[in-house]
Amino acid sequence: MAGIEGGRVLITGASGGIGAEVAKRMAERGARLALSGRRAERLAAVATEIESHAGTRPEALTADLGKPGEAARLAAAAEDALGGVDVLINNAGANLQGLTWIAGDGGEAREVFETNFWSPMALVAAVTPPMLERGSGTIVNVGSMIHVSPFPHLGHTAASKAALAAATQVLRLELGRRGVAVVEIALGPVDTATSRENRALAGADRWLDGRPGLGRVEGAAAAIVAAAERGADGIAFYPHVLRWVHRLPGLGRRYARRMAADADIADRSVRLGGSAGNAELRALREDWDSSARNRVSSPG
Repeated sequence: MAGIEGGRVLITGASGGIGAEVAKRMAERGARLALSGRRAERLAAVATEIESHAGTRPEALTADLGKPGEAARLAAAAEDALGGVDVLINNAGANLQGLTWIAGDGGEAREVFETNFWSPMALVAAVTPPMLERGSGTIVNVGSMIHVSPFPHLGHTAASKAALAAATQVLRLELGRRGVAVVEIALGPVDTATSRENRALAGADRWLDGRPGLGRVEGAAAAIVAAAERGADGIAFYPHVLRWVHRLPGLGRRYARRMAADADIADRSVRLGGSAGNAELRALREDWDSSARNRVSSPG
């Protein structure tokens, strides 16, 4: 769709970080919003903040997209609340720290794939048929360059993002000429709660802080909103310089090999990230949340 004013937009992972910032920017542009997240109280706080600035309260739809069936339930709830979905932004993500051959196909590994791949695909399956009937719509899948430049202990996260990238490419081939724009947002490391979690891994500081350095939540959100607003069809990068790593993936793999030398492959722990995950990682996430709130309340 050209522009998003008055458009019906469903945003997952909207209770904080990049998703909340995307929601605020969408509201400023006059979109009608349905916001989804696991934490009902945080989701309500985002909705209240948006209402205070934009004058219209978004629909807050709590969902745990790490559980099978939740995405279909969310899609139905968004349809009821908005009367349809013109723009779907699959932003929710999960992170798993664990040696790939230790995490295997355990419950934590499956939850990461449910959140990062199967739930986005379920939401796409739900919203696409009405979009095709109307001859318009936009699907934005928020991915990561981690599958091009990965790090030890993050194999499942990287693999789930690789699966999402491949599926998004095929969706473009299937839908692009039928009025439905499909966009992948390929993010580099961004200063979020997840990047703070990953600093628990030996060597990850150098991997995260290496070139081009950590991006900002605001910049990532701006890239997502711009892609949705233009109805772009293809891949958008943040930071933009990463387009060269995508075109020349050998650069990313060489960087990954160099950074991997600092990893602790004797660490056999498996830690699920997120607000309901491992206690150590949850503490790091809460520390990031607290710092982010302080930055907002004290902008000077």
